Amino acid sequence: MSPTVRLRRLAAELRRLRAGADLTREDVAEQTGINTATLYRIETARVRPQRRTLVALLNLYGVRESQRDEVLALSEGASVQGWLRPYHSELPEEYTAYISFEAEARAVRNYESLFVPGLLQTEDYARAVIKGVLPMASAREIEQRVQARVERQAVLVKDDPLHLWAIMDEAALRRMVGGRDVMHKQLQHLTAVAQEPHMTLQVIPFGAGAHAGMPGSFVLMSFPEAEDPEIVYIDSMAGDLFLEAEADIRRYGAIFDNLRAVALSPDDTSNLIAALAKETQ
Repeated sequence: MSPTVRLRRLAAELRRLRAGADLTREDVAEQTGINTATLYRIETARVRPQRRTLVALLNLYGVRESQRDEVLALSEGASVQGWLRPYHSELPEEYTAYISFEAEARAVRNYESLFVPGLLQTEDYARAVIKGVLPMASAREIEQRVQARVERQAVLVKDDPLHLWAIMDEAALRRMVGGRDVMHKQLQHLTAVAQEPHMTLQVIPFGAGAHAGMPGSFVLMSFPEAEDPEIVYIDSMAGDLFLEAEADIRRYGAIFDNLRAVALSPDDTSNLIAALAKETQ
């Protein structure tokens, strides 16, 4: 099962309750019969506990009735992924997990070295990117991914839209993905979205030289509830990676702040994008 924000919150709450009861996982296993491996998977948001398992844990931890109801309700909603469509079950698990988190996020900070960020891609640009990156994919697989990418963008136009801060290397804007016409329309789209109050776009120009983002792209997500820790997401040739440790969050937050400092201002970024759009006419 792909993790959700609520599943992560449930896992964190169960870890906290066990620590408050001064019990190790081995202690819990001995007193409840719940396998330590199962408990580990529950506490790391790998699986949602069955109701009887959860009740056994709450009984052992001495949880009060009012708090018990909150935890049980959290568990009931832990598997809900409102963005899912029937065909999305065929997408990679890591990708569905990423979009699930994105759909619930309050703000996203995204650095991209070679692509326009997925949330800002036009359909034609997305199709050209996916075809290029996945040359062995079937036409059906490509269209599924394109549709999923387009549907993701709903988070930017809902009543309480996602706050997006996107930083791109200039290389992402100059690569002729899909040809001049596709790239021209993509650049025009970026010019338009840059005016939205909940979106901030910056470009790191070639003239900035070496910078902290050159090792690769990453995404930082934050969520509405304070108890939901931020997530770092890294997509690489070696596979997708989610980081939740505080040290990783601080490190990537500092890297993003450094990139903001070396990038063009939002106004200068808009001017550069407009100039590049004219070049592709």
